[in-house]
Amino acid sequence: MTIIYLTSRFPYPINKGDKLRSYYQIKELSKSHEIHLVSLSEKSISEKNILAINKYCKSITIYKMDFFKRILNLFKTLFNNKPFQVNYFYHYSIQKKLNNKIAEISPDYIFCQLIRTAMYVKNNHTTSKVLDYMDSLSKGMERRIKISNLFIKPFVIMEFQRLKRFENLAFEFFNKHIIISENDRKEIAHNKKNEIEIIGNGIDTNYFQKIDTEIKYELVFIGNLSYLPNIEAANFIAKEVLPKLLEKLPRIKILIAGSNPSKRVLKLANNNIEVQGWVEDIRKTYSSGKIFFAPMTIGSGLQNKLLEAMSTSIPCITSELSNRSLKAVEKKNILIGRSVNEYVYHITSLLNDEKKRKKIGESGRKYVIENYNWKTANDKLLRLLKSKQNF
Repeated sequence: MTIIYLTSRFPYPINKGDKLRSYYQIKELSKSHEIHLVSLSEKSISEKNILAINKYCKSITIYKMDFFKRILNLFKTLFNNKPFQVNYFYHYSIQKKLNNKIAEISPDYIFCQLIRTAMYVKNNHTTSKVLDYMDSLSKGMERRIKISNLFIKPFVIMEFQRLKRFENLAFEFFNKHIIISENDRKEIAHNKKNEIEIIGNGIDTNYFQKIDTEIKYELVFIGNLSYLPNIEAANFIAKEVLPKLLEKLPRIKILIAGSNPSKRVLKLANNNIEVQGWVEDIRKTYSSGKIFFAPMTIGSGLQNKLLEAMSTSIPCITSELSNRSLKAVEKKNILIGRSVNEYVYHITSLLNDEKKRKKIGESGRKYVIENYNWKTANDKLLRLLKSKQNF
């Protein structure tokens, strides 16, 4: 089977959730199918990053999006009814090139990751098409409304409403559809949403294991630090949770780490908080802490950072929101906080009980091994592609 796999970002390096998913899907699909990767990109991709995924692809095509056209496309949003991010990634000049590429390859399937790429195949009625919603982007945007300032809020509300409509509309462009979790599927407005296949993420548990390194921090939080949900979580740790912790643990050390830390995150550094940017071996970062703490208050989908942390046998504390997709067993595989005081209680109780930390850490790893592996997820995807059902 020949597949064109279309992404809104080049899948490597793996520093964002969509890249993680596309990388492992391509890797697994390439074992039995011919993959032609087509990626949109805001910048040039290094030869090193291309080589990292080239071994899984028959061909790689990168369409660089012109900066001024991106800005113009955002301006166009004021005069059409499409979401900002759909307009941002759609370029007519790329459409023409992609049409030629599709005609040249004549694929059995076009696989589109995220609704951002959906417009590129809207008018293709001759090739079978798969949409990976990944998450409900509209639900993630809705959660941002409450934290937006007065100037930004009207645009966030508008984007939420448009994403909700477009998630519904985009369903009609495709023959088959997938999404990460049941919770995200519930948020899609289409009346046939139950036909969307749930195909979760996985984790390379052979790679993500606890490694010997100095334990320097009581708490570790890791994520893409330019992504708003992670920025909000980092601020929540520093401004809401830390002051309470200092009353009991005045020398506590917290690490906030991840790619592209925003100015808001960099400003959080102090005597108790260290902020790090991109690290070569993230396993060392996870293993340098006693507890992984991810108090997510906005966002959608499955938190890959939790899968990685749990796989490294680090006891994890997170929010109810994050666990809705993860579905770990509370107080067995993971600890859940519903308030600042509850988070503080969980943190202090774990720090004071090494046996409890070890027990929850080991139980968390076992849960991930049993429920989140790429082979299981991608076997389900392969079955979907091979099925003849077209709805």
